[in-house]
Parts: sequence; structure tokens; C-alpha cells
Amino acid sequence: MSERGGDNGVMSLIVAFSVAPASPDEDGSYAEAVAAAVRVIRDSGLPHETNAMFTNIEGEWDEVMAVIKDATMAVAAVSPRVSFVLKADLRAGVTGAMASKVSSLESHLQ
Repeated sequence: MSERGGDNGVMSLIVAFSVAPASPDEDGSYAEAVAAAVRVIRDSGLPHETNAMFTNIEGEWDEVMAVIKDATMAVAAVSPRVSFVLKADLRAGVTGAMASKVSSLESHLQ
């Protein structure tokens, strides 16, 4: 599959991504393992934002998917079983959509 498309030749990908060990640590928390994944995402340099349920990450296909794999493997390093969910928006010729989609929504709420 080609990563090229649209006006500027870039296929931008936004992924809402959640990863967690299949079972909590001895304190009943998933936070330490999830923090390892978020650390990978933050260190990637790609645009991202983390909320209570997901981390959104934006970039080109190969770079985003590589970060998701690395984040998943960070959790797998502390858990023999890992669960992850992702939802993606692939769009040709658009960059910065993670911010512009929210701005568009906000303009309609005023």
C-alpha cells in the first residue's frame, strides 16, 4: 500500500489507541504499565495527547504504527498478555488534523 495521496502526497493517520496489561499489578492498578506505553509515545516526537481512556497520535502510517508497536511491547515487557484497542482515521493530504478537527468543532459551538 502506498503512503502517498492527496494534494501534498502525505497520507496522515490519527489513531486513538489504548493499551493495558490483561491483569492489574498487585495493587490493582494498570497505571505503571500504561505509563511505560505513554512514555514511548511521548518520546516518539509525534503529535499526541493522552486522556483518561486513550492516547491520540498523529503522523504517517509507518511511523505511527511503529510507535504503537513499541508502546504495546513496553506493556508486554511487564505482562504476559496485553490488550489494546485502536481506532484510526486515514486521510490523504492533511496534516495537523488532530488539532484542526477540534478547532472546527469548537467554531460550531460558538
